[in-house]
Amino acid sequence: MKLFLDTSRTTFTVTKVAEPKTDNEGRHKADRKTGELLFVVQVMALDAENGADVLMITVAGQPPKVSVGQTVSPVELEAMPWATNGRNGVAYRAKSLDTKASVKAA
Repeated sequence: MKLFLDTSRTTFTVTKVAEPKTDNEGRHKADRKTGELLFVVQVMALDAENGADVLMITVAGQPPKVSVGQTVSPVELEAMPWATNGRNGVAYRAKSLDTKASVKAA
C-alpha cells in the first residue's frame, strides 16, 4: 500500500538544493525498479495548523532544478514509514517537484 499525502494546505520551501542520494559507502543510489538515479532535496513544510517541519524528499531521474528559498509543490508525495535496528522514521518520496505551481498554506 502506498501512503500519499494531501499537500493542498502546505507550503514547501527549498532549504537545501538537490544532492545525490548516497549509500553508506558514498555511492550514488538508484531506483530499484527503474534504475534512475536518486536525488534528495531538503524542504521546509509549513502549514497554519502544525507549524513547520523539515523534510528530505527523494526524487528519481534528473536532479530537480530548484534553489534555496524557492517554493515548490511535491507531485504525488508519498510517506514511507521504516524501522531498522531499533530506529524508525518516515522517508518521503515524490514523483517530481513542481516549480511552476505553488500552494499557499491556508
